[in-house]
Amino acid sequence: MIASRRPTPSTVPAKGREKDFTVAVYYFGNYHPGDPRNEVQKGRGWTEWELVKAAKPRFPGHQQPKVPLWGYEDESDPKVMERKIAAAADHGIDVFLFDWYHYNDGPFLDRPLDLGFLGAANCDRLKFALMWANHDWVEIFPARRGVPSEVLYPGVVTPAGFSKICDQVIEKYFLHPSYWKVDGKPYFSFYDLSKLLAGFPSLTDARAALDEFRAKTRRAGFSDLHLNAVVWGKTVMPWQETPADPARVVRELGFDSVTSYVWIHHAEMPDEQTDFTKVRDEYFQHWDKMKRDFSEPYYPNVSMGWDSTPRTHGDDGFGNFGYPFTHVISGNTPGRFREALEKTKERLMQEPAPHRILNINSWNEWTEGSYLEPDTVHGMKYLEAVRDVFGTAGRKQPGNARRKKTPEVKVLVEE
Repeated sequence: MIASRRPTPSTVPAKGREKDFTVAVYYFGNYHPGDPRNEVQKGRGWTEWELVKAAKPRFPGHQQPKVPLWGYEDESDPKVMERKIAAAADHGIDVFLFDWYHYNDGPFLDRPLDLGFLGAANCDRLKFALMWANHDWVEIFPARRGVPSEVLYPGVVTPAGFSKICDQVIEKYFLHPSYWKVDGKPYFSFYDLSKLLAGFPSLTDARAALDEFRAKTRRAGFSDLHLNAVVWGKTVMPWQETPADPARVVRELGFDSVTSYVWIHHAEMPDEQTDFTKVRDEYFQHWDKMKRDFSEPYYPNVSMGWDSTPRTHGDDGFGNFGYPFTHVISGNTPGRFREALEKTKERLMQEPAPHRILNINSWNEWTEGSYLEPDTVHGMKYLEAVRDVFGTAGRKQPGNARRKKTPEVKVLVEE
């Protein structure tokens, strides 16, 4: 059963701050030892840092491997997470949006949130929320060209499994004072609508399950639940032969908002090195389409880059053969990233509060080449771009924790 204690009220923006923005960043947690599933599949102590270390240049001018400035840290260590939180909060970030995994048989990759973030002494400096990464988990660590990827953990959950997940999410996360709320409602996002629908006999049954999720959230003391859908690819309902209209599915399921995870879901990548500006402009066209097609608020994405070659075997040929064998984004300098943030901010100015929200891919997708964490080439420049555009002065800061500044480190910086 869900506890009925009333949660801590969310921070209400002060008068005169109606133009405030909320900057959320996706956090992918596979950089820590001790996960039980990884221990079985990959051996004791394995983390995805192994792929980062083993990455090789695949064409002339290809900058691999990426080297983290802070070293190959254990993100499940609260002291390690404290530095991440401080760096994020000091550079204009409001929310860590955790890629959260939970299957019919239990959780996966939960240690960075449960042990690291929630155990950090300064976790009240950031909000956190869940994006349920309810996709199939396949063996691509690393992938071999021409070898089908084995599905290790199927993303579809049963109705009973979904109900248990809702109970756990409310009790364990929503009731935490640092959980992110939109207009007082806990934010919960789904990565894969098709997998969600595949767990139920019909769209009506799926809607009923989401309505019950809302009811449970209200019984826990909240005004309601904010349900968000990551919309990309083809939305498939298993009881139909053709892809469904995603706008209709989102509307009939009762979602409150829609968003994206990464630019490349919505842009062509025809060239081995596809220019950052080309991908950005195609994504902005997608943004326009989402605004036309959906009646729900759309929360835009800004992607730092893309290079998934570390998830492919270094001896295999490079090419656009299907994920993770994809072309890469080139020219994604800190200056161009900042420009993309500025353009996004300008467009968001037209949105009403509390929907001036954007998300960034990502805090630490090192093996997909999209990360804000500092590396030995650019240092803190990508984080500084976020700070310069969205700032920290006058922004609401969660909690009253003492601010810990991230120590300065001298690095080689390329503009």
